[in-house]
Amino acid sequence: MPAPPRDTPDPPLSEQEAQHCGNPAPPLSLRGAQRRGNPVAPPRLYAVVGPTGTGKSELAQQLAERTCGVVLSADALQVYRELNIGTAKIPESARRVPHYGLDLVSVRQPYSAALYQAYARGIIDEHLARGQSVVVCGGTGLYVRAALDKFDFPAGEQEDNPLRAHYEALAATQSAEALHDLLQQRDPASAALIHPNNVRRVVRALELCDQGESYAQSTEGFKSFQPYYADVCWLGLSKDRAELYRDLDARVDAMLEAGLAAEVRALQTQGLAESLTARQAIGYKELLTWLDGASSYDDAVAAIKQNTRRYAKRQLTFFKADPRLHWLNADTDTSPLLMAMPYLNA
Repeated sequence: MPAPPRDTPDPPLSEQEAQHCGNPAPPLSLRGAQRRGNPVAPPRLYAVVGPTGTGKSELAQQLAERTCGVVLSADALQVYRELNIGTAKIPESARRVPHYGLDLVSVRQPYSAALYQAYARGIIDEHLARGQSVVVCGGTGLYVRAALDKFDFPAGEQEDNPLRAHYEALAATQSAEALHDLLQQRDPASAALIHPNNVRRVVRALELCDQGESYAQSTEGFKSFQPYYADVCWLGLSKDRAELYRDLDARVDAMLEAGLAAEVRALQTQGLAESLTARQAIGYKELLTWLDGASSYDDAVAAIKQNTRRYAKRQLTFFKADPRLHWLNADTDTSPLLMAMPYLNA
């Protein structure tokens, strides 16, 4: 959803925000920090990023609690209301501070990084103007950078895009390889950057071709790290790779025990298979294959674990390229919040 016009008055605090930030006395977490003599960070903008499974959500909540702030999710799949277990979406009962960026649309609705950018900046501007911190938390690098850095999306990043519909139909009637071959003919530089199985990105690159632009050239803007907001504290969480992979395998098992297969089965009748983005979510696409009879359950589970590990590796590669990040080791017994303290007022 687009950001609200900035010439309208700020909406009133929600009940949760009023409880969290509306009292004259600081929140309990702040008073505890003051008693211990720890510095309390002033309201500002924070980014908490890193691979999946490293504890970003908990650190983000702790930061928001200490600064009378809110958490803004930057996860391309947690925007979907129906995707819960497989996206590790934090349950409402576990949200100790106000959360934004969750449950924005149905799986039947299109969503894009451009729409997220407008939404996220509206949330950030609104809360910073109130003197509240905003903690942008997530592992979708494109969403994080779209919110916090200077990045203009080309025309066409919107709903009801006829070009997109045309190429999506082409992908459905032909094959991913055929669509990629078409991109190879029209824009070899962009085709070299995109895997043939990434239909969504191939479609986007073909849209840009039709508009006289190039996906390869548009991605160059992401290499410059030009901030949209002047004062951001960038924090990254990481783990030893072997330990992270063990934790991710265990988390997949926990998701399955929590009912992930049942969630995917229910979503079969709610348009999941027709959603270009949501149907590609790890955990959902593999179980859809199993439910369609194209794989065994054991093979689907093994594929979920393998794809989760590969995704974590890609996330780490993406974020490691950003020189602004202060990296915190989530392997140790030391709290990531404690390790972050030297950077909070820097």
